[in-house]
Amino acid sequence: QPHRYSRTKALRGEFGSAFDDADRVVVTDVYPASEAPIPGISGQTIVDELLKHGHRSASYQARLEHVHCQIGNALDIGDLVLSLGAGNIHEQLSALAADLVIAEKLKAVVGEEADVCLYEPLSKHTTLRVGGPAQFWIEPQTEKAFAELIRFCRAENLPLFAMGRGSNLLVRDGGIRGVVVHPFGGDFDKIEVNGCEITAGAGVKVREVAYAARGANLGGLEWMEGIPGAVGGALRMNAGAMGSQTFENVVRIRYLDSEGNAYVKDRNELEVFYRRFPLLENNFAISATFHADPAERATIDSRLRESQEKRRTTQPIAKSAGCIFKNPDSIPAGKLVDELGLKNSRVGNARVSDVHGNFIVNDGGATAAEMLELIEKIKATARSKRGIELETEVEIVGEPA
Repeated sequence: QPHRYSRTKALRGEFGSAFDDADRVVVTDVYPASEAPIPGISGQTIVDELLKHGHRSASYQARLEHVHCQIGNALDIGDLVLSLGAGNIHEQLSALAADLVIAEKLKAVVGEEADVCLYEPLSKHTTLRVGGPAQFWIEPQTEKAFAELIRFCRAENLPLFAMGRGSNLLVRDGGIRGVVVHPFGGDFDKIEVNGCEITAGAGVKVREVAYAARGANLGGLEWMEGIPGAVGGALRMNAGAMGSQTFENVVRIRYLDSEGNAYVKDRNELEVFYRRFPLLENNFAISATFHADPAERATIDSRLRESQEKRRTTQPIAKSAGCIFKNPDSIPAGKLVDELGLKNSRVGNARVSDVHGNFIVNDGGATAAEMLELIEKIKATARSKRGIELETEVEIVGEPA
């Protein structure tokens, strides 16, 4: 953290050659120490000098509060991190050190086979490709590890959010505080077929359930081919496509409660609504068992092709989170957006798809803030012109930047 604008200006050349032994340098903005800014002088000034001198990795982070995330996500075992500055840069390393201690505890809880990452960019894990970092990103491999994680977070008062394949999710640019658990691999990727029932872990892609059924000559699940998410997410929102919904095929589910205890419930014990399953708002899916019916392979293949073709011709191929709004009783949301003349309207790099009005796509480099502003624009237009209150289907989580 450079100290004072005048000193940064006067010593810029010396700074350029001062970090040759550092593998990576992150420079934040100048700590003014009561000085007025000097036009053209900032932390970028030093980065420019470093790069001119030939440094292999130097970057400018204008927002001091983001420094610990930028550094922490790049750390590897054995790395040494030093903070330099006479201002308040030490606060960022204090935050990083505290989170490293918690990360070590989390690793001990979930086991060596699980991935534990600091400040993982959630834009890498959502189909919309937006979103800030997860304070702690964890991929447990077993139900036991997941249960222990729940108990640890409860004891330590750490928020815990479960995330599947991120296909119906809009994460704000500030990311998610606490633990984001991603049940992926291990126990959560298993599929078993037993007679006319298919049991799939929470991390299994929904479309893989349809193809597992096909492999056993079981039909009725072909509509799942059009769902991009995982089983856990499909259960959480009662996902649907081709006029069908997840819980129409569910026989039973297995889940962990907020204390890490496992339960199995049959479909007739579950309260389910359109795009909402209250039980999983505070509990965590482990697996689900689906019912299918014997069918001819040719019939199954025909239905799969029909699902593929409908998705190809009615949904955009650009990065999206799926349908943004729930359908009002009076009119499908996509048709409403079309009638309001909002197709192709945009805020920054967030744009309403010209293929389907209920999709907002990321044209590259969009932010969650742009997505949210566009959503509010659509809602306001629907309210003022048609008197319709649109409700979001996509789940919006996290904190503003």
